[in-house]
Amino acid sequence: MTPFDYERATDASSAVTRVASHPNAAFLGGGTNLVDHMRLGVAHPDLLVDVTRLPLASIDVSSDGLVRIGAGVRNSDLAANRVIRERYPVLSQALLAGASGQLRNLATTGGNLLQRTRCAYFQDTTVPCNKRSPGTGCSALDGHNRDHAILGASQQCVAVNPSDMAVALTALDATIVVLGPQGERRIPIADFHRLPGDAPERDTVLRHGDLIIAVELPALRVAAHSAYYKVRDRASYAFALISVAVALQVADGRVEDVRIALGGVAHKPWRALRAEASLRGAAATDESFGRAAEAELADAKPLKHNAFKIPLARNTLRMMLRNLAAGARS
Repeated sequence: MTPFDYERATDASSAVTRVASHPNAAFLGGGTNLVDHMRLGVAHPDLLVDVTRLPLASIDVSSDGLVRIGAGVRNSDLAANRVIRERYPVLSQALLAGASGQLRNLATTGGNLLQRTRCAYFQDTTVPCNKRSPGTGCSALDGHNRDHAILGASQQCVAVNPSDMAVALTALDATIVVLGPQGERRIPIADFHRLPGDAPERDTVLRHGDLIIAVELPALRVAAHSAYYKVRDRASYAFALISVAVALQVADGRVEDVRIALGGVAHKPWRALRAEASLRGAAATDESFGRAAEAELADAKPLKHNAFKIPLARNTLRMMLRNLAAGARS
């Protein structure tokens, strides 16, 4: 491991100032992703600023129903929180589907949003990877790409975002609260993560020195009737081949409101806007759900080894809509 300096932050503003003024510094939260990459030689910060002692570990509900989740809230605590379980079950389920209990006890809300891809070529420093070393090429394009993107990819990168939590937050229209050198700002989660384009090394729109301090969830009535489903190679400790987060509200047999996001399909959590548009106001039938899934996957472009993801995503989304609609009518 490359030698590095370590400092413990005493307040958020000074932490931001310290990292922003040091071009190769990084924030340290739970460390479940960053420390692994330092060991692999993928990340080489020479200064870590520990933000785990900052007062960012509370979950607060405002008078208008907005829920503010501190960036330091551990994944296990967030999943178990009564407000989250009752008002946003999709988020609790997504967190419980991710990693092991030990990792959830350490991983933070802010850190989960910043997870980097688990693409084997990104994590192997002996092979070309545009995300790790821009301009060297994408080994996954013609390599082992069974786990890779079918939507929104580019010739520069076909990796997928690994976060379960971020998929649920995308369906819930979350807002990411960020403290940077120029002050505080709010970023809709739909704009937070990036598609690869010609700059796959940039996973998010954050600038150097930006610190996530909270995530805000709006008071959505539809969110109370939501669920998350993750398709993976084994029942635990595996990243999603396909995952689906759905919130659905049915009234008088028709879809009144719906929010959908997909995981395992793109460089960012994929908001299924076409499927949502197809469903709003439509009859809550299996035929409608099938058409919506077809519309969302119409532009999917499989690689050599992952064409199975298209019918898998289509069928999983259709199943989730069907199951939630049945519950809504019961």
